[in-house]
Amino acid sequence: MDLGTTFLGLKLANPLVPSASPLSRDLGMAKRLEDAGAAALVMYSLFEEEVRHDEEAAARFIHEQYTGFNEADDFFPVPDSYASIMDEYLEQLQALKQSLSIPVIASLNGVHDEGWIHYARELEQAGADALELNVYYVAGNIDESAAEVESRYVEMLYTVRQQVKLPVCMKLSPQFSSVGHFVKSLQAAGANGVTLFNRFYQPDIDLESREVSNTLTLSSSYESLLRIHWLALLYGRVQLDMSATGGFHRAEDCLKAIMAGASTVQLCSVLLQQGAEVLSTILQDMREWLEENEYETLDELRGSVSQQHAIDPAAYERLNYVELLHSHKNPAGIWR
Repeated sequence: MDLGTTFLGLKLANPLVPSASPLSRDLGMAKRLEDAGAAALVMYSLFEEEVRHDEEAAARFIHEQYTGFNEADDFFPVPDSYASIMDEYLEQLQALKQSLSIPVIASLNGVHDEGWIHYARELEQAGADALELNVYYVAGNIDESAAEVESRYVEMLYTVRQQVKLPVCMKLSPQFSSVGHFVKSLQAAGANGVTLFNRFYQPDIDLESREVSNTLTLSSSYESLLRIHWLALLYGRVQLDMSATGGFHRAEDCLKAIMAGASTVQLCSVLLQQGAEVLSTILQDMREWLEENEYETLDELRGSVSQQHAIDPAAYERLNYVELLHSHKNPAGIWR
């Protein structure tokens, strides 16, 4: 059984890739993920805000020390070296590259383009096999148009693309007015792939304190359906690799994503909940299903139920929505 696939020009043994998460901060855990069958690894995200804050703090407390007494200022020690957040990320990237035999994909998370070029170059020089740009941007400004929001993404990608030779993948949210057109624009700007979709974590309200509270809610398999839907609509219509992420917990979820057109499936919540070894279980279940259904390679399955190849292409469009609502029946004993 050949589960091999290609993503961002990288030849992978199978389609399962741990997505950006705290798991990649630990070399031992990263090795467990590889041993369990991970075909590549996306590092935890390097956040623009953290890097900028760290750089500003270093400038204030190391290079701008001042007491008000000129004679005493010379006695403040200035460290020969200062391990910044960027330095720590680069060191972890290099350590992962040395410890693992699978590709390591660096992840940049930010909203401004000034620092992206500099950071991207450093990640390339440190040995990253590819780069994921995660523009986690909540469009809360009501004076900013949809076109302006999309332009922000495209310009960042284009700027980075001109400076690095690394394969670049854009990680997107589903909150765009025309996902297909937007992905096509990213392709024109130089994207090698897209990851569908990022999960925007929603703030909650504490009724007792009347304060906004932040809670981390892990995904469920139901969330994978939105990703599968858009993979199926885009497959064959854009010429870049697509990765699915968000809600993939079982072999069945992963197989559906590949049927819809995904090259890889990124896992996170299931790894946090069940540990690295669940990867081997998912892979084994995938192999068994493929053998039972007489598939010899994963390529035979990919895109087979995309909109272009589905028995009922209209099932992905508005007609399915109408028919689904009309098909609802009240449970026995319920009168209306």
